[in-house]
Amino acid sequence: MKILLVEDNEPVAHFLKKGLMEAGHAIDHADNGQSGMQLATHGTYDVIVMDRMLPGSIDGLDIIASLRASGNKVPILILSALASVDERIRGLKAGGDDYLVKPFALGELLARVDALARRAQEVPADTTLTVDDLCVDLISRKVTRAGRPIALQPREFKLLAYLMRHADQVVTRTMLLENIWDYQFDPQTNVIDVHVSKLRQKIDTGFTRSLLHTVRNAGYMLTADD
Repeated sequence: MKILLVEDNEPVAHFLKKGLMEAGHAIDHADNGQSGMQLATHGTYDVIVMDRMLPGSIDGLDIIASLRASGNKVPILILSALASVDERIRGLKAGGDDYLVKPFALGELLARVDALARRAQEVPADTTLTVDDLCVDLISRKVTRAGRPIALQPREFKLLAYLMRHADQVVTRTMLLENIWDYQFDPQTNVIDVHVSKLRQKIDTGFTRSLLHTVRNAGYMLTADD
């Protein structure tokens, strides 16, 4: 990984550069706020290790705030001798991703750097489900079809989201019992049929193409195919 280290204390900086390089990382080092701001703004890094207190008019939080304001999402580990909860909160609210109090063990710093890099590389989970012109936003819990909002009850929303995650597949009654109702009612009742029927009315009525189909003797399928 390529890491930017912003640390003005020479012995600490030497210790960290040595440890990070021995761990296989490439290091750029800045020993003041101005050069730290310059490198952080114009360089490309996998992780930034940022000392909180820096000489001059620019401190670590200024650099972090500037990066976040510009849309730079590089993971940042803040180093600081300020150990109070309020100071940690201040650092994280400024845009830091982690906060390590001095003095610290090199092994812990390396582990935190690796964790930040892994987190940054993770592909975010898709929060939107789409089948044809039917769209479900899992965060806002908004449902639309062809741009038209559709109001669903909580159980209907859960049922639709499950069907959309299994689009173009037959979903059996047993699958719905296990994942939507948790076997909390008599499986011989028609509660599934009632909910599917209500859901079908809401997402298909008024549209030329039906998306929610009953598969005879098998279950249900949400699909754009006829």
